[in-house]
Amino acid sequence: MKKSEARKIFSAQRSALKPVEVNTRQDLLLIRFQQLSLPHFNLVHAYLPLYERNEPDPTPLLDFMHFRHPGMQITYAKIDPSNFNMLHFLQDDDMFFEKNQYGIPEPIGGAAVNETDIDIVFIPLLAFDKSGNRVGYGKGYYDRFLSKCSKAVLKIGLSFFPPVDSIEDVDFFDKKLDFCITPERVYAF
Repeated sequence: MKKSEARKIFSAQRSALKPVEVNTRQDLLLIRFQQLSLPHFNLVHAYLPLYERNEPDPTPLLDFMHFRHPGMQITYAKIDPSNFNMLHFLQDDDMFFEKNQYGIPEPIGGAAVNETDIDIVFIPLLAFDKSGNRVGYGKGYYDRFLSKCSKAVLKIGLSFFPPVDSIEDVDFFDKKLDFCITPERVYAF
């Protein structure tokens, strides 16, 4: 399957989910995630979901992680559309979020964070394949960001749907996932 086809198919499938289906799948993501054994971590990169697009929400997973590791810190990204890079800011009590030109919530406030300090990244996606290749929204922000992270960074995707067999048009700069959590199981790559 080509990326453009996957974007179209999985965007439509997510849009067709009823609220009760989203809530059930979200609960199952947390249950599956709780089965995952994570290495030591301090700093986790997360995203705020686009609820209107039925995007999986990492917040319950972050709450579980924080319960298990109270010293954990969270960082959120702000994009720089002039160069397709992301800037990262540490969550604090004064941080709030505003939607950017793509409708994505971005942080206002917080101390800047270097990509190499991040231990775990939750990555938004539309689809993924059985080899850990992901299909994002097509701008390459996360691939550029991940190329600047430590080689040891753990890359975790969240999907309400199982993988496709193969993404045919993977580019050399596309970064693979280490895990993808679905309602049915945890995929390790």
